Amino acid sequence: MSEKIVLNSMNAILQKEIGGADTLYIGKTDVPIIQPNQILIEVHFAALNRADLLQREGKYPPPKGESVILGLEASGIIKEVGSDVIGLSQGDRVMALLAGGGQAEYVAVEQELVILLPQEISLQQAAAIPEVFLTAYQALFLESQTKEHATVLIHAGASGVGTAAIQLAKATHCQVITTSSESKLNICKNLGADLTINYQRQNFAEEVNTVTKGKGADIILDFIGAPYFKQNLECIALDGTLMMISVMGGFKLKEVNLYPILKKRVSIKGTTLRARSLDYKKTLIQLFIKEIMPLFKSKQVVPVIDSTFDWSNIKEAHLYMESNKNKGKIVLQIKE
Repeated sequence: MSEKIVLNSMNAILQKEIGGADTLYIGKTDVPIIQPNQILIEVHFAALNRADLLQREGKYPPPKGESVILGLEASGIIKEVGSDVIGLSQGDRVMALLAGGGQAEYVAVEQELVILLPQEISLQQAAAIPEVFLTAYQALFLESQTKEHATVLIHAGASGVGTAAIQLAKATHCQVITTSSESKLNICKNLGADLTINYQRQNFAEEVNTVTKGKGADIILDFIGAPYFKQNLECIALDGTLMMISVMGGFKLKEVNLYPILKKRVSIKGTTLRARSLDYKKTLIQLFIKEIMPLFKSKQVVPVIDSTFDWSNIKEAHLYMESNKNKGKIVLQIKE
């Protein structure tokens, strides 16, 4: 049992109204009161995700009952544990997967969504792990059933989830092909991508079919949506899986030829993580701890951090992500 702390208020990133980055500010709000199955984390670092930008714009509200404060992942020190919590103690270094609330001085989270940190991972690095690595892990292995030596096409390879997916696929000895803009090709190569494609100048379907000698990609992880759908079908392998993770480029198709789906026996799946049930997330995290955390300890996979902003510069951090300049994760420092 930890010593109960008494805090009436905390600072958090709040929002005046739905809108642009200028609607964000740091203000006072209540400290979360933990339930018996929860812990209270003193947040040192949190990460910025595309979901935060969408929520800010009113396009991606938090699930019912979750905090309206932005932040889907955070790292820090446990300040208090609930009466039913087992295996976690006050003072432990942890990272957590959240449905909201991470961009604040304190966050309450169910014990099943917390991962103890080995000494090899700093708090700064840890903030860049939960959302993107768990998303990539579940998309590749739980949903797509990726096998060793499969050919995996990863769009937006230099994004947070993209950089995680490249490393996880390479750790499974897959042939990895990525798409990105010219300025981001090198980071994909350095993470192990076997082929990098400049989507602005090259037809990625033609490139994939050439390098695979017409076989195509067994798994495609797509964040773009409608603009890539036709080419995805052109370069997916027989019995391949097209995994839709986001639709940043749009979600409506004017027309589409469905025949390749039948001819190639394509499976098209969609996945999200934030709104998943606690049971799903619990199972996911247990598997992740067993199968992936050892790879972090051995440095076989690493969180890729583009930049770290003091959270007082939250507006600048949002604008930086909106400019699509980041290669990997944007981290916010909450506590020095």
